[in-house]
Amino acid sequence: MKPVHFVVTAIALLVLPLLGYGVWTALSQRQQVAGGSAVDSQARIEIENLNQQILGLQEQLVALSNQIDSLGIDQAALPEDVPSSAENPAADTQSAIPRDGENRIAGDYATVVLIANRRNVNKGQTVGSSAFLEGFLGRPRKVLTDDCEGMDNPKLQAMLVVDTVGPVKVQMLRPAVESLTRVFEKVRAVDQDLYDRINTSGSLCVRRIRGTTDLTSTHSFGLAIDLNIDGHLDGFADGRTQLGLTILADFFHEEGWVWGAGFSREDSMHFEVSRATLEAWRAAGKI
Repeated sequence: MKPVHFVVTAIALLVLPLLGYGVWTALSQRQQVAGGSAVDSQARIEIENLNQQILGLQEQLVALSNQIDSLGIDQAALPEDVPSSAENPAADTQSAIPRDGENRIAGDYATVVLIANRRNVNKGQTVGSSAFLEGFLGRPRKVLTDDCEGMDNPKLQAMLVVDTVGPVKVQMLRPAVESLTRVFEKVRAVDQDLYDRINTSGSLCVRRIRGTTDLTSTHSFGLAIDLNIDGHLDGFADGRTQLGLTILADFFHEEGWVWGAGFSREDSMHFEVSRATLEAWRAAGKI
């Protein structure tokens, strides 16, 4: 077997235990939370850390192959044995993961990571377009600009509330506030450390979508909120997010919200009520 091929096989063998362990962790550490399930925060962080290790191994493979090609090394002279330090990384990984007691991974919530399979994070949920929202609820303001302004639609104004919801203060429509309250209650029940570090970058903001002439932002309807960890704003459209937001996304998805990480222009701080949830609220007379 050529050494380069051997390296490919060896790294694949290293990756498989990490993948297997990640799946085992996700399945074994799910918890039932106040009427619904959500992935345990520690399990999610472990999985994300494993994903980063896998990406690192793949990058090392590419770099090694490029070095061999560029240096013209005689492949027949390369060693045939895998270095002993890489024989069983899965065992070291498992021994390093905390199992109980103090939450030793609480400091990782603000860590920025790649968003895995981001175009499928909202599977089963549909975004309410600007046209749908205006037809469903009415236009929140007659004239829109790029600046945040107030509503002048009396029907929507009557449903608008300002309240402290969990760790943040919001200005949103009443059923959205009630839904957000349920999300944060579940987060606190599962992970008080994460709950304490949730911050907001804003909720109601009546304006047009940036870069358009007259499309209404979801924030204009009081149906969206931007969140972050520890007050650190997440980078826009870079395909990355904070680990804590990946955990929160599970709770929001379960409640019928859409995560902005799945948008064409990734916006992972953004969470908004889905179209199906709005229609359910209308059927229940809530909106």
